[in-house]
Amino acid sequence: MSRRILILTHTGRQDAMAAAQETCVQLRAAGLVPVMRRQEINQIRQAYGELAGPTEVLDEDLSLEKVDLGMVLGGDGTILRSAELVRGSDVPLLGVNLGHVGFLAESERADLAQTVRWVVERDYTVEERMTIDVQVWLDKQKIAHTWALNEATVEKSDRQRMLEVVLEVDALPISSFGCDGVVMATPTGSTAYAFSAGGPVVWPEVQALLMVPISAHALFAKPLVVAPTSVMALEILSRTDANGVLWCDGRRSLDLPPGSRVEVTKSDQPVRLARTRQTPFAERLVRKFELPTTGWRGPVKESEARKPTMPVPEVHTVEPHHLQPREETRP
Repeated sequence: MSRRILILTHTGRQDAMAAAQETCVQLRAAGLVPVMRRQEINQIRQAYGELAGPTEVLDEDLSLEKVDLGMVLGGDGTILRSAELVRGSDVPLLGVNLGHVGFLAESERADLAQTVRWVVERDYTVEERMTIDVQVWLDKQKIAHTWALNEATVEKSDRQRMLEVVLEVDALPISSFGCDGVVMATPTGSTAYAFSAGGPVVWPEVQALLMVPISAHALFAKPLVVAPTSVMALEILSRTDANGVLWCDGRRSLDLPPGSRVEVTKSDQPVRLARTRQTPFAERLVRKFELPTTGWRGPVKESEARKPTMPVPEVHTVEPHHLQPREETRP
């Protein structure tokens, strides 16, 4: 049976629809079967009149369980939207960046033909990215249960008012203050909204959760990095006269009245991303953010180390000043 490859694209962009057409042709030529959703097929037909080749329709001709891989043509927003579709299944996503930064994408538009060849040859690995489970409580009742790949953000809904919150980790309060909001993120989301809010960059393989205040009016409002087993919580103080809003990955929202409580934990359902290159995260970070590295010389290998041409200075241990004995003084 031929392998089925799901093509997910940003149909609001002409270049994304053109890339989808091109991908369909290349997959068919290699003996693979392209699969698309009905709504995307209809939108491409409106733009082009017809698809470039025969394509099976997801949920009509086959179910998601029959799909081998999902190719996402677009930016990080398109990948986040696609993650909603495949989460809970074994289908990995391989992103082709057509946006700006595209941190979640694996390759660029210019590499599309090569990316298709990698897919055909199964020349990729699959890694699991942590997601978070998000629960919202009000008056001791659970009013919402959702999830996020990047982050869950609580923001003020009125730009003229501050949001008064108290942060909690593992059922213990940390600090309360007024702010514009708080980002609760995964390592994957550390390069997204949490990064813009001043949070640390966390390598994807690190198992941790982040809590980053946004424009907090407090002396202590630093980003927190906690264990993946921890429970992060945020409560909107009942005394505040401002409402909040919860955003998950910038896609799903929920209004939060005073007294609302948002709890965030590591989810047991990750999102699977396909990787065609074993590019170190540090290299990806430098390339995506165009970071300057001029002057870097790199580590010295023992085999290449030269013998010193002058004596190596000794390292002396100096006792701290407050531990040194005082000299006695005589009158």
